[in-house]
Amino acid sequence: MSSFLKYEQDGHIVTLTMNDPERRNPLTGNNAVPEFLEAIDRIHRDSSVRAVIITGAGSAFCSGGNVRDMDRYAQMSGMQLRQEYRLGIQQLPLALFNLEVPVIAAVNGAAIGAGLDLACMCDIRVASEQAKFAESFVKLGIIPGDGGAWLLPRIIGLSRASELTLTGQMIDARQAAEWNLVSRVVAHEQLLATAQEMATAIAANPPHAVRLAKRLMREAMHTRLDTLLEMSAAYQVLSHQTADHREAVSAFIEKRQPTFSG
Repeated sequence: MSSFLKYEQDGHIVTLTMNDPERRNPLTGNNAVPEFLEAIDRIHRDSSVRAVIITGAGSAFCSGGNVRDMDRYAQMSGMQLRQEYRLGIQQLPLALFNLEVPVIAAVNGAAIGAGLDLACMCDIRVASEQAKFAESFVKLGIIPGDGGAWLLPRIIGLSRASELTLTGQMIDARQAAEWNLVSRVVAHEQLLATAQEMATAIAANPPHAVRLAKRLMREAMHTRLDTLLEMSAAYQVLSHQTADHREAVSAFIEKRQPTFSG
């Protein structure tokens, strides 16, 4: 793994740290997207991983697109630029959406543009009191090209997503919590410990149940109730037949801590 993304595993938990603090951890004009895709594929293939944390090094979580890199877009044809998006940044929301392992965004600082959208691609967002958020594409005369227009309204509702997207204004961590953009705000020095505690609580559960529950919630974002219920029935059949389910029931009856093998 090269230098932009630091991959660390402690037991069942992987922490991915965007590691370009001098440039505030941008997602374009560097190798960020390929490294994220490589890391996600590695996690997908490693059944020992039960939870993932994404955070940033330095004062920012992620500054989004590298503005200094955008001049080259004007030199491309329309079709070239379309492919640049389709084969570049747009691969990231698809990869994170389809990753069955739960992902926690530990937002340590500014999450701007595609940086905010990256946080929205995660399942859970925890913010430092120093975090700030902006869907700022409009300030540069562009639109959210990375799925933010799909993700943000589903998280905070259409009215508030429209306010953020159409004004480009920044909100602080307190307002982000009020708008349900993040599930909690903690002291800056407690951010990673809080995310790790949450990841540990997730990893303590039967991994098949966690993965299937995440998949159901993801599918529920864009499917009908009857379709989701049919899917739930199929997943429940699989769950009832696992050794971890039998262990959970036995441990409950015997009043002991369960041991899940995955």
